[in-house]
Amino acid sequence: MNITFRTIPAPSDAARIRVIVESTGFFYDHETDIAVELVEERLEKGESTGYYFVFAEVDGVTVAYSCFGPITMSSTSFDLYWIVTHHDYRGKGIGRKLLDETCRQSKEMGCIIIIAETSGREYYAPTRAFYDNTGFAQEARLKDFYDLGDDKVFYTKRIG
Repeated sequence: MNITFRTIPAPSDAARIRVIVESTGFFYDHETDIAVELVEERLEKGESTGYYFVFAEVDGVTVAYSCFGPITMSSTSFDLYWIVTHHDYRGKGIGRKLLDETCRQSKEMGCIIIIAETSGREYYAPTRAFYDNTGFAQEARLKDFYDLGDDKVFYTKRIG
């Protein structure tokens, strides 16, 4: 499988991101809307938004993407806002390669620590396993953050 990466959003990415995020079955509608809004904002306002993207393509079709950027008031840390692979392409190593490329891009921009957040619900066990298996360390857990029984879990990875 030949995977290529690009970093410049195109107008067609907003609709494609919606398809990718919805295909996973992991996210609420309002979360999907936010994913789309971030790429639309970047298209409208450029790099001043602080949102950066890596799009993974297979045979010219975007099948996964990440959204990341520097954290205000930190000289060392970036947030990994989104990393999502279309359901039909999961388990093929695309997410790992996308994460590696995202970390490489972040490091070039001065990032030393990249931070990812996810849900503590059992449904998100594959997501937490992904972070565990790609060199992230669980740093914190906020009990009942999203809802009763739904913790917010913080992961970090040193890349610099």
